[in-house]
Amino acid sequence: MAQEQSGNQAGYVTVEIYDQTYHLAGQDTEHIRGLAEMVDARMRAVAAQGRTVDSLRVAVLAALNLADELSRAEQADGGDARLGHARAVSLRGLLDEVLEEERKTGS
Repeated sequence: MAQEQSGNQAGYVTVEIYDQTYHLAGQDTEHIRGLAEMVDARMRAVAAQGRTVDSLRVAVLAALNLADELSRAEQADGGDARLGHARAVSLRGLLDEVLEEERKTGS
């Protein structure tokens, strides 16, 4: 379950996603916590439905699932490309941080 571990410095938050701890920075720590909870929930749903236990594969499948959801929401909203692009960039940045942390720790 994604949860805040600490908020020791302004703009920094520590969350747990799929049983891994991540230290993230951003202007809106509540938003980051919400995103972490969403990613955690999606990863757990993907893992429950799939046969893979590899966390990187689960993360990629969860990211694809979230990207599909974002794409469908953009289409339903009339395709506001700028808003969708900004959301995608934000999510991509967070995913890059998570994957980089995983590469560094070898998890």
